[in-house]
Amino acid sequence: MKFASVLIVLASLIIAFIYLFTGYQSAFEADQACHAFMSNEPYVKSTVGCDHDLETRQWIFYEKTNSFTAAKVIKRFKY
Repeated sequence: MKFASVLIVLASLIIAFIYLFTGYQSAFEADQACHAFMSNEPYVKSTVGCDHDLETRQWIFYEKTNSFTAAKVIKRFKY
């Protein structure tokens, strides 16, 4: 029983470490990365965009579609 508890705590700490320390430090850095990615990728500029999602704390690089279908998320920049 103690081993299982220690294992769960250890797994939780590893997941928290990966989640907290693999993203960008601020929204500004994530914004810059998204727009740099947009300018360096071979997409037609009028068909892609970057948008800030406040609820999930990330910038989203997406491909625009017509108004009847959802946009396609290409890359996420978490901070």
